[in-house]
Amino acid sequence: MKKLLLAAAISALCASAFAQGKDLKVAIDATYEPFTFKTADGKPTGFDVDIASALCEQIKRKCVFVEQAWDGMIPGLQAKKYDVIISSMSITADRLKVVDFTDKYYNTPSKIVLRKDIKFVGPASIKGKKIGVLKASTQEKYALGELKTKGVEVVSYDAQDQVYLDIKAGRLDGTVADIMEVGGGFLDKPGAENYQFVGDELYIPKYFGTGAGIALRKGQGALKGELNAAIKAIRANGKYKAINDKYFKFDVYGK
Repeated sequence: MKKLLLAAAISALCASAFAQGKDLKVAIDATYEPFTFKTADGKPTGFDVDIASALCEQIKRKCVFVEQAWDGMIPGLQAKKYDVIISSMSITADRLKVVDFTDKYYNTPSKIVLRKDIKFVGPASIKGKKIGVLKASTQEKYALGELKTKGVEVVSYDAQDQVYLDIKAGRLDGTVADIMEVGGGFLDKPGAENYQFVGDELYIPKYFGTGAGIALRKGQGALKGELNAAIKAIRANGKYKAINDKYFKFDVYGK
C-alpha cells in the first residue's frame, strides 16, 4: 500500500511539473486595438496579449498565441485548437452554456459611435442608418436587439478593423464598440474627426455580460483555478497596473 501511495505521489508531482512546463495555447483576434493587435513586424501585442503573458509567467507556462477569427473562437476552443481564449471575450449567459470562464480581468462599457451630423436621441432617431458591428460579438447582439428593431440597418463583419475601413469609405454611418477599443482603433486616429460617441455607456448584462474573462472548455477546473489565482496575484503585485497604465489612463478592471 505504501509503495502504491508513493508511486501515486511521484506521478502527481511529475504531472504537476509537466503541466507547469507546458505551453499554454492562447487564442487571440489580432484586429482589436488596443486590446489585441499586431506591431509593424507582425508580432501580437496589446493589453490582452500582455495580460496573457503575465498570467503565463505567474503559472509558469509559456504563452503560444494562436490567431483566430472572432466568430470561430468558441468552436476552435471546443475543437481543442488552443487551451484558452484571452481576447476580450465577455462573460455572458449564452456563452456560459457552452464554455467556462475565469473571473473577469477587465470590464469596460460599449457605446454607439456616429457621424457628428447625425442627431441621436435614442435608437429610433437613427432609423434607416447603417451600423457596422463585429460578427458574434456582444455589440452585435445589442445592435440586433435594440437598433435593428427600431429600423436601423445592422451589418456584421468578420473583424472590427473592417468596420472602421467601411466607415471611412462612407459605407457605414457608425458602429457599436467597446469605448476603449473604438478609441484606440478608430476615434484617436486620422480620418475619424467627423465621428463621435452618442448616447449612454452600455453595460446592459443581457447583451454585454459581466466583464471580459478567460474562456476555457468545460471541465478545465484545475486550469481555471490557477488562472483565477494568477489574476488576483497580478492585481496585487503591481503587474496588472503596469500593463493597464501602458494602454489606458484609468483602471479598466471596472465595476
